[in-house]
Order: sequence, then structure tokens, then C-alpha cells
Amino acid sequence: MLRKIAICAAAVAGPLFTGASASAQDHPAAFFSAIFNQSGSSSGRPQENPVPRETVQYSSRFAPGTIVISTKERRLYYVLGNGQAIRYGVGVGRPGFTWAGSKAVTRKAEWPAWTPPPQMLKRRPDLPRHMKGGPDNPLGARALYLGSSLYRIHGSNEPWTIGQAVSSGCIRMTNADVTDLYERVRVGTRVVVMN
Repeated sequence: MLRKIAICAAAVAGPLFTGASASAQDHPAAFFSAIFNQSGSSSGRPQENPVPRETVQYSSRFAPGTIVISTKERRLYYVLGNGQAIRYGVGVGRPGFTWAGSKAVTRKAEWPAWTPPPQMLKRRPDLPRHMKGGPDNPLGARALYLGSSLYRIHGSNEPWTIGQAVSSGCIRMTNADVTDLYERVRVGTRVVVMN
């Protein structure tokens, strides 16, 4: 029986790592559901977004277009300016996997593929070496790649994990929310993560 855990689909416990290549293979959706589901509903079915997206008052020193993530609040703010931001609920790193700092979005991808890094495979040798993008992929509908790290802001096919500390450092959003953010963000956007 597979251990039920929730992991970031791409990141590991440190901010800077190199990726690994592996041959592509297909894996059943049920396999990934068992691996990535830790805190689902009692029925096992996805729930609506527990933290709806909304425009809020937000005074900060950050320029419009900056992404600010509060790990403590488990919220992501997209700064609009004029004292406002769009606030999204996010899933963050579990204890021991949180991080803080400033990065830039270096790449954007729709329905990204996933290759677990060597550090994650060491902890979880049962994981696939590669998974093509699509609805069953744990990176979800969109991914924003952060600097030279393996951390991502990415979608999730597990909306019940939003507002939870469940990943290995990546920032999870519902697929609807990450798609909304993806359309607003350009490569080069500053991302500030605060504990």
C-alpha cells in the first residue's frame, strides 16, 4: 500500500538545486491520487476552493505587478497598486520545507510536465521519473518557475490542500486561480516569499 503524503510536485528542502532528466512514462491517475492526497474530503472527492480569490485593500512598499506570498497567512497577493491587491489562497511548505526570499519568474508553462528532482527521489524512490503534463499531473494547469530554484507556483488537482502546509516548498493554487495569476504575470515578475 502506498504511503499517503503530499509533496510539492517539483521542489525540495533547499532553495537552489539542479534538475534531473529521466525517460518519460505514463502512470495511472489513481496512483497519483494515492500519492498526493493527504487531506482530502471524507468522500474522497475534490471540494470547492476553500479560499476564494478576491480583491482586497493592501498597502505595501511593493510595486504593482509584484507577487507577495505570506507563508504564515497561506495567501498570495498580486499587487495591483493604489492600495489594492488580488488575494489568493495557497498551499505552502510543510514544517521543515518552508523558505523565504526574493525570486523572479523565469519561465511560465501551461500543463507542465514533471520530473522529480534527485533529492525528492531519494526520499520517495517509488515516484515516477517523469510525468507528462495534463489534468492528472500534480503541477496542475499552469506553473511559474522561480529563479534557478526548483520551486514553483503551480496548480493542483487537490483543491482541498489550499490553505494547508502540505508541500515540499512549492506554492500550490487551485487550477482556476493559477490560471488567473498566469495571465497577469510576465517573465521577470518579482516574487517575494515571507514566513
